[in-house]
Amino acid sequence: MTAEKISRKELLKTEDEFITFSSKMIILAKEHQRKLKFMGVGLVCLILIYIGINTYLRYINTKAQDAYNIAYYALSKNMDSKADQDSIKKSEELFNDVSKKYGMSKAARLVLPELAYANFLQQEYDEAISKYQEFLTKAPEGPYQSLAETAIAVCYEEKGDIDKALQTLEKISSGPNDFFKEQALLGMARIYRAKGQKEKSNEILNKFIKDFPDSQFLSLAKANIKP
Repeated sequence: MTAEKISRKELLKTEDEFITFSSKMIILAKEHQRKLKFMGVGLVCLILIYIGINTYLRYINTKAQDAYNIAYYALSKNMDSKADQDSIKKSEELFNDVSKKYGMSKAARLVLPELAYANFLQQEYDEAISKYQEFLTKAPEGPYQSLAETAIAVCYEEKGDIDKALQTLEKISSGPNDFFKEQALLGMARIYRAKGQKEKSNEILNKFIKDFPDSQFLSLAKANIKP
């Protein structure tokens, strides 16, 4: 009986406290009605600004992607030894336009490696390396980093700086067991083979066979091991 009375008393006390609290909030709201009104207007403005910015960024990203695709298509037609230099220059201009007009877009982040590749096609290896290295300072960890480093190694090899090409490939080969490590090991083996260092080449190829037993390049690695 006593427990029931205590529970009811506590319940009434809780209800009274809730009513008192609610009343105070209503009074407070009335006293600060003007301020709350301005806060509400401010919140609506912030929401509108947020929506406007997101809409604008979506528009920019769409326009930038369209411009990037046009530039990429123009460059992709010159990915062989018969590259047309005038077309490559035109592609460079198109990629530069993406950076200038849509610098805030996602597509603009990928312009540097495309410009670097255009330099590579024109045998401007130092310029290509410089752009790839700049991209490395901005690119997120992962495939983009490995792809840029692989491209740098190729540039060094093409310009005849074999030692730097090997250093770059060794850096990639110390990473995770992925496609880029496969290519790095095969590239190192090929370069050492060309330098007449058969034992070093075989050592790298044996490592490749051990690390990548299921690789599609396994037969190539085995075929290049020289007795």
